[in-house]
Amino acid sequence: MRQIKLGAEKMFFGEGAIAALADLPARRKRAYIVMSGPIQKDLGQLGMVTEALESAGFTWRANTDVEPEPCWESVAKGVEEIRAFEPDWIIGFGGGSAMDAAKAMWVFYENPQYSSLEEVMPPTVIEHLKVKARVCCIPTSAGTGSECTRAALIKDPVQKRKYSIRDYSGRLVPDVAIIDPVFSTTMPRSGTVACGMDALTHAIESYVTPLANPFSDALAIGAWIYGYKSLPICADDPDNLGARGDMLAASCLAGIAFSNCALGICHGIAHTFGATYGIGHGLANAVVLPYSIAFNAGNDTRAAARYEELAGFVGKSDLHRVIVDLRKELGVPHAMQQLVPDTAEFEASLDELVEKVLADVATPANPVEVTAEQARDLLHRVYCGA
Repeated sequence: MRQIKLGAEKMFFGEGAIAALADLPARRKRAYIVMSGPIQKDLGQLGMVTEALESAGFTWRANTDVEPEPCWESVAKGVEEIRAFEPDWIIGFGGGSAMDAAKAMWVFYENPQYSSLEEVMPPTVIEHLKVKARVCCIPTSAGTGSECTRAALIKDPVQKRKYSIRDYSGRLVPDVAIIDPVFSTTMPRSGTVACGMDALTHAIESYVTPLANPFSDALAIGAWIYGYKSLPICADDPDNLGARGDMLAASCLAGIAFSNCALGICHGIAHTFGATYGIGHGLANAVVLPYSIAFNAGNDTRAAARYEELAGFVGKSDLHRVIVDLRKELGVPHAMQQLVPDTAEFEASLDELVEKVLADVATPANPVEVTAEQARDLLHRVYCGA
């Protein structure tokens, strides 16, 4: 038996969806808004959120101190503020970092008995949720799908490791997702590309994992088709609300897909480069993706057949070539060496990188069981572009 959760309890999609904030049920009428930096405030987008809240009698407080890759220290600081404010709703407003940070803060606010990331890692069952507050997520980028996923990715900069806070029953999936394309039009091209490639990676990896099922398959296929067609338009015509909406839908669908199955070695390697060298998650996935496809297709016939199916859905035959061509069109680096130029440092760290890849939460669900030797070879290929 498998438990399936198909997104948030309520999802509002399309232009003007932000107005749904006014209908959030609340007793104290308090909202704590988590953002990654002040950009949403500077662009006037925070004002759109608070206007909707204030129209319904909410008071609010905003946190703009979350990093692009949220760290444990930022989460702990936010939890202290939330405990003092006692909101009904914690709102993640921004990209995946803001939404993941909001979900993580919520976990520790609800459970003061926890004081470290290790305590909320699987297989731990998080004791209390939805007792003190609920969570609403408003994405401003189309990438992680965190507005409808059951996980929150938080970095420990001391250990140089990323922790995936999860609850297998799906209780970390936000109560409300508000998906309004107007918020994504200001994303710079580089961010649009990185986030979009993250969403496509989610769709592809969730389709080939052995844990895929009819529900995740349907979502992954839809995410792949909409994402592949809309990402180049979003990159070159950022004000195209139709394409922006389709890309946000693709991101959300892919997020729900992998929440109901798993990911694979591409994420295992991307997480490792991200935590070790500070490479943004979406960009790391974009660099690693074709190498992971080649590895899996060369070692697993089912994966090869499924990759071919995905290529067929967009009128092509070779998914590896599709991704290589798309990356070239979008300007994605060919190899990680372009982002981490110190070859000597990379080589010196290789044993540690292999260990991190094998220990990553995404790696075990890969279609091919990855050995240390294969992980080392893959890391070399990703780094050198071989």
